[in-house]
Amino acid sequence: MDIEIENLSKRYGTQKAVDNISFKVRTGEILGFLGPNGAGKSTTMKMITGYLAIGDGNIKIGGDAVSDAGDGIRRHIGYLPENNPLYLDMPVMDYLAFCAALQGVADDKIPVRVREMIRVTGLNKEKHKKIGELSKGYRQRVGLAQAMIHDPEILILDEPTTGLDPNQIVEIRKLIREIGKEKTVILSTHILPEVEATCDRILIINKGKIVADGTSETLRKQASGSEIIKVRIEDGSHGDIQFALRQLAGASQVDLLDAAMNRFEVQSQPGASLRRDIFKMCTEKGWVLTEMTALETRLEDIFRNLTMN
Repeated sequence: MDIEIENLSKRYGTQKAVDNISFKVRTGEILGFLGPNGAGKSTTMKMITGYLAIGDGNIKIGGDAVSDAGDGIRRHIGYLPENNPLYLDMPVMDYLAFCAALQGVADDKIPVRVREMIRVTGLNKEKHKKIGELSKGYRQRVGLAQAMIHDPEILILDEPTTGLDPNQIVEIRKLIREIGKEKTVILSTHILPEVEATCDRILIINKGKIVADGTSETLRKQASGSEIIKVRIEDGSHGDIQFALRQLAGASQVDLLDAAMNRFEVQSQPGASLRRDIFKMCTEKGWVLTEMTALETRLEDIFRNLTMN
């Protein structure tokens, strides 16, 4: 079930939390929704789920406008909000059964769905405990289970791995990847490696506006106009090597990383590639090239560049 956002805006008093954004998420796609605090991520997600009224613009789910579809559209959506509100006095299984009933799951199918969610979210050892007795990580699993209890076609997950330990994060990433093969998933997170490990596409929002949209590879290519190479060259002195590297026609910057190891970082001019030139230079001077590694622009750097202003 596709999600289509058209010229969506939301204002709180004089502040525009979401400013005329448009994008589409297709079935079978996991969209990583990134942005600094206050960028408009949670506001956008709440409007998609119907928990917050749309300001201006339109949201279509499965081709139907949310504003016209009413509450019925929520049955197609599973939502894990950032603060994960739970009934702490309820046992895990009772809470999930309660959520299933609220979502319109047939009475005879509720026990099956509860057992399935207990299994896929790894809650079996904790299923008879009250939610208030659980650790933060297990409470987050309960939140994920309630979002999926009615087998929705769309999942909106706001910081789904908050409070999980590294092993749990890997498990939840795997679960989201499996779910994303058949469902439409929007995943908000501050953990950038998680986005690359889980999401098919990345959308970055800043001050209510979309500032980037594409795969991590596409964003790197757009952000990096020059090639950065790490090299290690033996036999020559580091002074002679650095001087020779700086004389290469396409070089814009050469930094010495380790004098003892003769390791350098070489940045090319926009559009230029230096790998052939470095290899040729070493051959002509009789130096041994023992390392030449192209460095990718980090997603963290792209994020900072797009959201610092």
